[in-house]
Amino acid sequence: MDFNSTCRKIKELKIQGATNVAVAAVEALASAALKSKAKNSKKLLEDIASARKKLLATRPTEPMMRNFLNFMYARAMTGNDVKDIKAEAKRAAKESLMMKAAAKQAIVRIGAGLIEDGSIVYTHCHSSTVTGILKEAAKTKKFEVYNTETRPLFQGRITAKELAKAKIPVTHFIDSAAKLALKKADVMLIGADAITPMGIYNKIGSGLFAELARKYDTPVYVCSVSWKFNPSSIFGQDEVIEERSGKEVWKDAPKNVIVKNYAFEKVDPDLVSAIVSELGVYQPESFVEEVKKKYPWMF
Repeated sequence: MDFNSTCRKIKELKIQGATNVAVAAVEALASAALKSKAKNSKKLLEDIASARKKLLATRPTEPMMRNFLNFMYARAMTGNDVKDIKAEAKRAAKESLMMKAAAKQAIVRIGAGLIEDGSIVYTHCHSSTVTGILKEAAKTKKFEVYNTETRPLFQGRITAKELAKAKIPVTHFIDSAAKLALKKADVMLIGADAITPMGIYNKIGSGLFAELARKYDTPVYVCSVSWKFNPSSIFGQDEVIEERSGKEVWKDAPKNVIVKNYAFEKVDPDLVSAIVSELGVYQPESFVEEVKKKYPWMF
């Protein structure tokens, strides 16, 4: 897949899920660096910076992608010449993917321990981290999953199909029936697209359903690698919530109808029991401190 094709697929949600987006972006930036025909280090770094900027513009609410691309660019800048810069970019891409894989393994193992035998787990949208946790837990426990469809692009169907293929019992609810699903659930697991001290950003509906979970005393666990933390947020900069085309919701809406199609929303930290990451299980405020200790390069 060439660089421009990757950018287009990320923007059009043909590549979706924060982890998949970050991986695709890392591979695209490495490819752009290696294919650059720059004859000197200054021009090569300009080419890498330009490619990074184009990738970042594809999706505004993707701090994991931002963190990985910034990590790669910082490493590339340590190179002394064209050959060295390309080698550093390639090594940084490889390291990013290795860190991602190791973190995913750790989260799956830790998260599986939160699932109790005979329980009902509720989840919204699609998170490869959440489905990974559920598949791991299913090796030793029997439980059911309730999930919602996630309009307008129906990412919840991806979750349902994936779990069904893994022979995990799953009941699929329309979004407006989430109350019925949560009323019977023992625990709610969701992924995250961005994490800040002010809140966790996930697919639209997540905040509403977390409020419902609070009403039914259902614990809410956010399952995410720590690189989805937005380091700029500690200085008060909050996430930009992506608003997509209204045509995804209603293609032929009447002329005087305005269709709002926000892709994400903020989940209040007070509604979150804990964040499950490769660092462990921490309440939101403690999670931020752990990220600072483990990954000072983010800051």
